[in-house]
Amino acid sequence: MQRHFFQLVTAAGLLGTFINNAQAETLSQFFAGSRVDGQIRSYYFSRFYGTPNTVNAYAYALAGRLNIVTAPFLSGFRIGASFYTANALGTQPGNPAEIDKTLMGTSSSVNALGQAYLEYQDTRVTIKAGNQLVDTPWLNRVGGRVIPAIYQGVTVKAHPISGLQLRALRIFRWKDRTAGRFYRDNLYYPSHYSGDSLYGGPNVLPALTPPANGALAFGIRYRAHHAKTAAWFYQFDQFASMFYWSGHYALPTSFVFKPFVDAQFTREWGAGKAFAVTGTTLFGQPGQGVDSTSWGIRGGVAFPHGSLWWGYDATPLHVRALGGGAIISPYTIGYTADPLYVDSMIQGLVGVGPGHGWRIRAAYWIRPGILQLTAGYSQFTTYFSGNSNWTHINVSYFPQNMFRGLCLRDQVEVGNGGAAGLFPGSGQHSFVYNRVMMTYRF
Repeated sequence: MQRHFFQLVTAAGLLGTFINNAQAETLSQFFAGSRVDGQIRSYYFSRFYGTPNTVNAYAYALAGRLNIVTAPFLSGFRIGASFYTANALGTQPGNPAEIDKTLMGTSSSVNALGQAYLEYQDTRVTIKAGNQLVDTPWLNRVGGRVIPAIYQGVTVKAHPISGLQLRALRIFRWKDRTAGRFYRDNLYYPSHYSGDSLYGGPNVLPALTPPANGALAFGIRYRAHHAKTAAWFYQFDQFASMFYWSGHYALPTSFVFKPFVDAQFTREWGAGKAFAVTGTTLFGQPGQGVDSTSWGIRGGVAFPHGSLWWGYDATPLHVRALGGGAIISPYTIGYTADPLYVDSMIQGLVGVGPGHGWRIRAAYWIRPGILQLTAGYSQFTTYFSGNSNWTHINVSYFPQNMFRGLCLRDQVEVGNGGAAGLFPGSGQHSFVYNRVMMTYRF
């Protein structure tokens, strides 16, 4: 009996040692399969208005992002989290009018636990719930700033067959690029709505506007050979319903120059409740509900280390509609993050209301993978915001070897024209916008 007892104790000890070693090995493999990466950004923005009636503005921020994604567990689950921080380092001027508020608002620092989600993924479907980045045409991360826009909700991606992708999203709240937490508002709400800074949008709605319940969206995308197409439906709570379609075709050829053509179409409708119940106008046009149509075409060529294209977009006038038929885009307006072909560094056709515009853009890698030069010219003709033009130049440098992951970029844009109060460079003065940006990924 005593012998059996000692045998049991010994066996239990060996089993415990084996389990502990297995757990330690499993835990070690889990951490080894997890991913940690980050980014450091140093941005300096400056606005020169060229008129004594408006003071010049600038802003600096040193920002960082730390991103953690665990290895898969329980047959496909993962957890992801991202912490964002930005600090002006005491560089903000004492006069708020001299601050470029679109970079990080007027706060000296912004800190946010941006992404925090649970994800399930297998070979056919990906489901993500929580705070996350979103990449759809009219609901996206809004690049070009030190902290991106992040959304709170549930997203689903499915790949039933090769080349086909189905998408579904239900967004409840969002965190603007100048905010540290999530809110039930969007870019039409007034600045500091419920404590949200909300700089960069039109901010036309009054403070008593009821909070928004986010958005619902469904999308389908298909790619085959040299063509691809996508269609989306959006329901922006209290604002509008939207249908969006885009198509792309690259001409198969063995020539050095490879032509391509794109097309897009947008249709919006709805009561525009947030505007109706508050009596708010858009571009001075009250209207009776949302009624908007927009279409665009783009054609160009791709060639070794570069591309050249010309694009056109039009939003016809709808006299009895809100904003005269303006596109209602709660999460991209004022950010030039919408999918329309015609835009500039800080202005797009969505932000100027009904009208039309064209854009030409060229990009070339002077040293492939190292030095790129981009130049563009945009022109807008509108019903309510005047006419304007924008010239854009961008130089990007990507060092190699020991400095791989670093990007140095200088963007300069000159704007002319536009209606007073809408375009910074209104009247006879040119508006010059400069962004000097350094990004390092690790």
